[in-house]
Amino acid sequence: MQPAKYRKTLIWLILISTAVRAFLAAFLELGNDEVYYWTYALFPDWSHFDHPPMVGFLIQIFTFDLYLDQEFFLRLGSVVLGSVNLWIIYKTGKLLRNERTGLYAAMLYTGSVYCFIIAGVFILPDTPQLFFWLSALFFFLRAIKNRASGDMLLAGALTGLAMLSKYTSAYLWAGILAYVVFHERHWLRRPSLYLSMGITLLLFVPVIVWNVQSDWISFAYQGGRVSFFGSGLRPDYLLTEMAGQFFYNNPVNIVLVILALAALSGKHRSLEKAGKRVLLWTSLPLILSFILFSLVRPTLPHWSAPGYLSLLLFAGAWLDQRTRQGKRIPTGVWLSWIFLGVIIVAGVLQIRWGMLYHHRDADPRKMGEKDISLDLYGWKQTGNKFREMLEKPGMQQYARLPIITYRWFPAAHLDYYLARRGDHYVLATGSPERIHKYVQISRKRGGFRKGMNALYLTSSRDFKDPEKLYGKYFSGITPLDTLRIRRNHKPVFNVFVYLLKDMQEIPDGTK
Repeated sequence: MQPAKYRKTLIWLILISTAVRAFLAAFLELGNDEVYYWTYALFPDWSHFDHPPMVGFLIQIFTFDLYLDQEFFLRLGSVVLGSVNLWIIYKTGKLLRNERTGLYAAMLYTGSVYCFIIAGVFILPDTPQLFFWLSALFFFLRAIKNRASGDMLLAGALTGLAMLSKYTSAYLWAGILAYVVFHERHWLRRPSLYLSMGITLLLFVPVIVWNVQSDWISFAYQGGRVSFFGSGLRPDYLLTEMAGQFFYNNPVNIVLVILALAALSGKHRSLEKAGKRVLLWTSLPLILSFILFSLVRPTLPHWSAPGYLSLLLFAGAWLDQRTRQGKRIPTGVWLSWIFLGVIIVAGVLQIRWGMLYHHRDADPRKMGEKDISLDLYGWKQTGNKFREMLEKPGMQQYARLPIITYRWFPAAHLDYYLARRGDHYVLATGSPERIHKYVQISRKRGGFRKGMNALYLTSSRDFKDPEKLYGKYFSGITPLDTLRIRRNHKPVFNVFVYLLKDMQEIPDGTK
């Protein structure tokens, strides 16, 4: 194939990928994390309890500061940047070896559950992180290959923006500095290296200042999640992390990566030494760190996923070396796509229609608690039924009451699907570890006062007894209604609505 044909194939890959991801972005309701990050755009700041601010800025840009606030527009940044990332990884593969390497790496990127769905459909901090991480990696590689100071400075700026997305982006600089120290120490004599690090730090200063003003709350929270001081060795956490990495990054892709890495010790020379080393230093430390953390505490597999971007480039180069000329799509890529396709089809069927699993618990307070697919279903229906309830005779008196809850989720879902469409507002009670940004949100909304009435909603998927939570704070608690949520004409969970009457005491931690 001529280079023009590789680019034509890439364009078709981008168009099809964009269409599928755009459909999913419009078709699925927001998950717990996504709807929580909507509050970053609703109450923008230089940082937040659990993450830096970039995902909120991204939502503001693509929704025109929440003027267009439907699910599709909240996720539009993910769809657009996910498409741009395909072009970036193609260009990176071309820089490392040739156009076909870049095309194969882009194809494997499309097959990754993490890249295609988690960061390419859902709106999460991973979305901007992946874009800036890939962009920075490209310019780091080009700077090292061409000894270009300008590219090194641009890479530093992009790394700073990646760190404004997620703290783990610091691993990029850790990998580059390790490469410089062990392989190209002449960079230590070049001012551009230090200027580049200075640019990264300068861009990250607002997050540092915010943490100083907030008693280092965000750094302390995230640092506690990855501390080695856990509860002793936990093989179950390790197995969960390994299985998650295997699934999120696509088992076929993992096998191709392993084969490509194994070839490093043989006679195959699919990449130049400098490129190999940079890819290894910007991948393995991040991946191995979270495997080690998982020995003592629970981790999430997407934390290490950016490290697999460099490994996909290894796999793309290895496939290019082993695939005969003229063959457009290797078998490994087809298998990767088939795995992703099965996940997407099965997921949509289950989420929207419950075709693969349906469990109806005899206890109405536990219905749906074992069905994780309901994380992306039912809140839109809950909002509609809630508004219908308030239109019933005698219910109008509750139409302007605040909604009180106990954790950041379901607080954000209640905010987006219920309060946003009415005259309500959401307040949360509990420790910062439980309600996160809702500490600040509740204060900005006026907080709690004695004598106030409020509504409390709790789902059978995670039922919390209002008497235990709020009995000592209110003079009375009265059940108002039960909202029965259905999927494919079958009941899947209940939402219980209570009236909390006459607050007698301000809840702990909210004064």
